Amino acid sequence: MRALQLYAGPAARRHVEQHGLQAADVGVVPAAAGGPKGLILGPLDRFIFGDWLARSTQAVDLVGASIGAWRMATACMEQPVAGFEMLEEGYIHGDMKAPPGRKLPPPSQVSATFAANLRTMFEGRIPAILAHPRYRLHVVTSRGRHVLAREGRWRTAAGYLGAALTNAASRRAMGAWLERVVFSVPGTPVAPGAGHGQPSPLPFDTRDYRTRHALLSQDNFYDVLQASGSIPFMLKAVHDISGAPRGAYWDGGITDYHLHLAYKGGASLSSEGNGVDDANGGSRAGALVLYPHFQKEVVPGWLDKPWKRRHGASSALDNMLLLAPNPEWIASLPNAKLPDRKDFQTLTHPERVKAWSVSVSAARQMADEFARWLEKPDPDGLKAL
Repeated sequence: MRALQLYAGPAARRHVEQHGLQAADVGVVPAAAGGPKGLILGPLDRFIFGDWLARSTQAVDLVGASIGAWRMATACMEQPVAGFEMLEEGYIHGDMKAPPGRKLPPPSQVSATFAANLRTMFEGRIPAILAHPRYRLHVVTSRGRHVLAREGRWRTAAGYLGAALTNAASRRAMGAWLERVVFSVPGTPVAPGAGHGQPSPLPFDTRDYRTRHALLSQDNFYDVLQASGSIPFMLKAVHDISGAPRGAYWDGGITDYHLHLAYKGGASLSSEGNGVDDANGGSRAGALVLYPHFQKEVVPGWLDKPWKRRHGASSALDNMLLLAPNPEWIASLPNAKLPDRKDFQTLTHPERVKAWSVSVSAARQMADEFARWLEKPDPDGLKAL
């Protein structure tokens, strides 16, 4: 049974038909929110960033939300393979015992543990991440507005109820409650004493939703990554991030669950728009969006999960090649599913560690199959997004 399925937008399919696929063709790598589901992508991450992309020289934009932000920051480390192994080990074996009388630990405890884990993972490595010679990291967060501008037991509940009701009518209208704030690494090297520079240009159009853009720096790195993974009601919001508008910041997956964005084609093509071929029909470096994902559907926002009509592909994904596990293969995993947050409640710690370890080990098959496909890219093996 095959573990990996490949999906392509129409422009990406044409590119593979005409040119095959080289590492130099990739300009953007998105990484979705989704909690433990992202663990299944560890073997692909190690192959892509530790081997395949390392063979090319073009600049690549890495866009992440929640666990996806953690993964993409890890990809920017000087030794990404070791970093992904560290992330995987910590996530799988981590254990937060709930106080007596509670099924789950309180948000304050979860946030404190998350913050400690981030420091263990990235302490001493931030300058290299921010100044990576090729990868430009963009971390997505969700900033509350009006009643959600500060966190509070009742105002947070009321605010998210309002956001959900508004989103049911219009995703764009939800911007009255929550806005997308993207933190990007400096776009140009900063000379000593010259300040902090400007954030790298975003590799996607922002007219779809209310958006702000801020600089990711040593001063705010931990707060930004913490905010991007701070699920409402499960973790505490992060308030007043340095270098950004004041307010409460939550998980980037709220506004951009699976990063269904109008990608421009990557760092090396930020001024050229979408598409994958040059005027003479040749292949342009960095023109494709390579998306290791845990499912075929690219859901716009977390509150869009109930609205199936919003789960389909759009023209925004035309130049995307998406890698996802085969649903039949998923059924062969422990409990016939991907790891997810429900496992914290339904499995004991030893049971969860065993199930997740088996699943991640099995996911090496996806990386192996992608490596074999790259040796002779077959357009007939691509399904439509």
